Amino acid sequence: MSSQDSDNIELNNSFAETYPMKILVAEDNPMNQKLIQKILGKLGYEPDLVENGKAAFKAVQNSNYDVVLMDLQMPEIDGIEATKLIRDQVGEEKQPAIIALTANTTETAKQDCFAAGMVDYTAKPIKIQQLAELLRKHYPAS
Repeated sequence: MSSQDSDNIELNNSFAETYPMKILVAEDNPMNQKLIQKILGKLGYEPDLVENGKAAFKAVQNSNYDVVLMDLQMPEIDGIEATKLIRDQVGEEKQPAIIALTANTTETAKQDCFAAGMVDYTAKPIKIQQLAELLRKHYPAS
């Protein structure tokens, strides 16, 4: 996707009409939860929210998500372990695209994310344009 293509993304609530997805956000920090909900809301989404990797794993088992936005550092089970559980124990028909959300932008962290089964990686703080591009990239029909 060229930068010109990304400039043409409509950043409003019709984005979710163009790219309808069920989204789960796994984030333990209340401020980050509010920020990501606000950003997704501006794009027209109403994501489900969980506070740790254990809850994310259970949510994916119990519902069909297209995308999981997964924080890496959470209590109980971190994002890497939760991703491994989802990849190992959730049926193929229910496998979502899992995108890492983290402040840790080291090459090692990125490699760990991909090795666990995540399909993409983005740094915090999340920007609306950046998130829209990731959602479009991993839209299930594409």
